[in-house]
Amino acid sequence: EFRRVLFLIQLTQLIIALLLAAAIASAIINVIAGNGGNPLAYVDSIAIFIIVFLNAIIGAWTENAANGALDALSALSSPISTVIRDGEEVEVPSSSIVRGDVVTLTTGDVVPADARLIEATDLKVNEMLLTGESEDVSKTDKVKKKKDGAAEKLTPDTMVFSSCTVKNGAAKALVVRTGMDTRVGQIAALLTSEKDTKKTTCLPDTSGNQTPLQVELGKLAVQIGFLAIGCCALVFVVGVAVGASDADRPEIPSWLYMILIAVTLTVAAIPEGLPLCVTISLSSGCSDMVKENVLMRKIAAVETLGSASIICTDKTGTLTEGKMTMVKMWSAFEDYVISGKGFDPTAGAIARGGAVAPDEVNFPPEDIRNEDPRVRATLISAILCSNASLSRNEEGFWTPRGNSSEAPIIVASAKIGVWSADTDKLYERVAEIPFSSSRKMMVCVVEPNKSANAEDKASFEKTLGSALDFGAPRVAHIKGAPNYILEKCTKIYKGEGEGLVDLTPDLKAAVLAKVDELSSQALRVLAVAMRPFDDATEKLPEDVDQRFAYLVQDVVLVGLVASIDPERDGVKQAVQDARDAHVRTVMITGDYLKTAQAIAKNIAILPSDGSLDKNGAVDCNSLRPDGDYLSNEDMDSLTSVVNVFARAKPEDKLEIVKSLQRQGLVSAMTGDGVNDAPALKEADIGVSMGLEGTEVAKGASDMILTDDNFCSIVKAVEKGRIIYAGIEKFVSFIMSVHFAEVLQIFLCVVIGLPIMRQPLQILFLVLVTDLPPAIALGVEPGEKGIMTQYPRPKTQPVVLPWMWRCIVANGVILTTMIMIIYLIALDAYAGAFYQDQIVRETRDSCKIWSAGRSPTSPRNFIDPSDGNGSLKECRKYSIRRARTTAFISLVWAENLRAFTARSFSKPFYVNMFSNPAMNKAILTAQVCLYCSCFVPGLSDAVLGLFPFEIRWYGWVLALCGAVGCLLGCEAYKVVSNLVTPASKYQPVEQN
Repeated sequence: EFRRVLFLIQLTQLIIALLLAAAIASAIINVIAGNGGNPLAYVDSIAIFIIVFLNAIIGAWTENAANGALDALSALSSPISTVIRDGEEVEVPSSSIVRGDVVTLTTGDVVPADARLIEATDLKVNEMLLTGESEDVSKTDKVKKKKDGAAEKLTPDTMVFSSCTVKNGAAKALVVRTGMDTRVGQIAALLTSEKDTKKTTCLPDTSGNQTPLQVELGKLAVQIGFLAIGCCALVFVVGVAVGASDADRPEIPSWLYMILIAVTLTVAAIPEGLPLCVTISLSSGCSDMVKENVLMRKIAAVETLGSASIICTDKTGTLTEGKMTMVKMWSAFEDYVISGKGFDPTAGAIARGGAVAPDEVNFPPEDIRNEDPRVRATLISAILCSNASLSRNEEGFWTPRGNSSEAPIIVASAKIGVWSADTDKLYERVAEIPFSSSRKMMVCVVEPNKSANAEDKASFEKTLGSALDFGAPRVAHIKGAPNYILEKCTKIYKGEGEGLVDLTPDLKAAVLAKVDELSSQALRVLAVAMRPFDDATEKLPEDVDQRFAYLVQDVVLVGLVASIDPERDGVKQAVQDARDAHVRTVMITGDYLKTAQAIAKNIAILPSDGSLDKNGAVDCNSLRPDGDYLSNEDMDSLTSVVNVFARAKPEDKLEIVKSLQRQGLVSAMTGDGVNDAPALKEADIGVSMGLEGTEVAKGASDMILTDDNFCSIVKAVEKGRIIYAGIEKFVSFIMSVHFAEVLQIFLCVVIGLPIMRQPLQILFLVLVTDLPPAIALGVEPGEKGIMTQYPRPKTQPVVLPWMWRCIVANGVILTTMIMIIYLIALDAYAGAFYQDQIVRETRDSCKIWSAGRSPTSPRNFIDPSDGNGSLKECRKYSIRRARTTAFISLVWAENLRAFTARSFSKPFYVNMFSNPAMNKAILTAQVCLYCSCFVPGLSDAVLGLFPFEIRWYGWVLALCGAVGCLLGCEAYKVVSNLVTPASKYQPVEQN
């Protein structure tokens, strides 16, 4: 059903409607004229129907996309949930949960509805679907007073939200919102606007979702429609006024004959191949983009990226890896750096501070510090206080299991050869205090594993140095927020030389300064500490708070570890490439402002010197200072200069995109989460991530990045520009040749010459001579410098003023040369020019060219066998010979014209055969031309071509016309470039 609707939508284009009307009118007129019994009379109508339906089939097939955004939303729901009813826990379908239900949540559960926590134990929830941030969020049932000046959180600490996943702990929660009232449901409501449900006909109204190209092609179709109707009416009136008649069938009334001519002109005036060429060009672009890891869901959106003037992108998972990675650490007042991205422990190492890895993975050997006791002590203490693990899956990818904040620790440890499995063999965990939002730290107590090999244990602890007593009977390892842990520290590790020293206020200030330094780089900093116990027999307190107070006192600060969600490889260069193409990149993220600023500086969205930190980056609270959004004017003023928006809600992203669109900018929005879906749908083109993206985001988008790489967007922008440049070229070409064909017939009618060609000849030109080269122009390789041009303004028409001049000039040149050849051919074969002179019954002599003599030496030809003294050859055969000569010349001329149309500024011989599609199109056109000329039955009975009768000079005349057209078009190109610089071919700069 969906495919049928898509097919019918393709038929609602104005230019398609005009073609269908012309085809039906042609068939009706042929019946009225008495040709209803001749099957050949319907060939043109049938051919037009074939073109129309072929275009509709290709368009519908390419646009057929599975799974809409709302279907994906419904698929997000957890099928079964546990609720407390009548005092008992029961499992019920998630869809049956109502407000007031109490749900129980444990690790791995998907939250079935928006709910307020009434009990929570070490609860952590991943809210990436809503906020776009990969870090797990701690939740509590305790309501805290908001501190003055504190940033508003996107999701309250006391709430859990539908479709989010529980990563740690357990909870009970009271359901407060279900279905469309939940946060996810509100996003679904944003995906369905009033214009989407508006229905004025039996087909859905898609006008609100049209791309700029579709809008401008619609306007062009209206222009062509008016021109075609006006031209046909003018020719009809003039023809009837001068009494034009059919030379082959003089018995047909003039008015009926002129209706036939008018319909023929309609076929010639309307570029039948335009919708098909556009569809094939865009479809071909879709196929090419797959090779660049871009999957297009909507065919017309291919070229829209080429006109994109601004890319609004999410941070987490789009500009960044979406994988927390340890990049720096600190221990004993020494800095260290860590190379490698993601979760692969085989790529990267730990080196001294300031070391540089030329390939971002391998450090110079002299800089590596994998065996440094300070490095090993810090990481091993951290890994002994972690529950995460690292393994390789079936596809060969390294994936962590457990808390996302612990993943960087286990990966970094694995880079120095220490795995959690190794430490588990040497040390046995005897107690654990999980991380909580109040304590801000996690504590694990380990004791030597009695079953472990003593020599292995001694060898392992030797690599950690002797200053830290890892071999004590009992050791508490602690990791968490630096300021909280420092409050509990009394000593600090200063390396093997100095050992442990008291943590004086000055040393503590130095550590806090280092924490601030790392935090200012958007790094997430954890402190690692430990406390050895000499006696392992003492029983630990049962109460968690008492146990915590007992263990976490007089602890030793071992070091700091700093992690970040790093930018993707190549993103910085992609942002620069976009800037070179005059495309602005805007980051919209749910992260904090300072973190967003730091990432933006790393990838060159903001200057690294901090000059635009204040004016170029804002918290989204400034968009709605009093709860309501700024006025359109103030909002537009803000979004026109700001490149980083932090703490963004889904509604903020939507308002930002709308503001940019009000400024006339073509906006592309990238994203991967549910929170991105409304903005993806609203943007001129939505770009979702294929690997990490949710089905909701994919369903709301126009294109999908199959490799989740922001860099692929820039490649898609370039491809979109190349596609649009090809569209401009074939539109200019196809309209110029159609204009020439109309003008030639119009001049014949007005002057009184025999009509230059028959309807089926016109159809042959449309299908064989015009269409294949036009399609080839649509896949023309990009010209150099296309990515230094300004993006096309949103309201820029497909045909610009200078292109109209080009179309008219080339059409006039083509018409002039073919008319000259036609007039010479009429003189050569008929000895006259006007139709009434050639076919009049009383004609008794004429001068035609001799086959064996020079055309400048004509001879009289009188046919004595004609009873009334007229000249049978001049009257009956001359017009068809002149038509054949003009027809061949026009085919050759249009084929050469296709080569000149490959560039608006460069000569035709520059890289003349670099487009394989054009070479095949011209070869096909030539093969079809000679088949149409020399295949018996097809040439004479169907097309009315008689190549054997035109003699050698007919072929020479045809060649002269084609070469003259080529030279004329190239001369216009030279003159045009001298009068107007080549910059006219570049879209103007947008404000």
